[in-house]
Amino acid sequence: MTRTRIAAAALAAALPLALVSTVPAHAGDDEQIKRGSCSANADWKLKVKTDNGRLEVEGEVDSNVNGQTWRWSLRHDGRLVDRGRKQTQAPSGSFDVTRRVDNHSGSDKIRFRAVNPDTDEVCVGRMSY
Repeated sequence: MTRTRIAAAALAAALPLALVSTVPAHAGDDEQIKRGSCSANADWKLKVKTDNGRLEVEGEVDSNVNGQTWRWSLRHDGRLVDRGRKQTQAPSGSFDVTRRVDNHSGSDKIRFRAVNPDTDEVCVGRMSY
């Protein structure tokens, strides 16, 4: 076998390995999750991870009851990012809200709050990221 053929064979064998090694790490490697109980029967979850230089924030309430309407708000470093109303859905009786916010320098303080106006149940999740 000539040197050219050996070099070509070595390059052909190494090319798939090079392509595999350039695949970026799975998003979510830096994901943080906090969970807790609300003031009555529901539970909350707050998840934060980086996403293209920003933060992806997900708040979730699980009451195990379908059709409840909750008021929710999301704050980032004390400032209101968004708020609204969501209804719990089948099959789990839960809802979630996902928003992307700027990634400030230092520690970012995230707060997700949800209130069920029919039962006065309150859920509050806080995280420093």
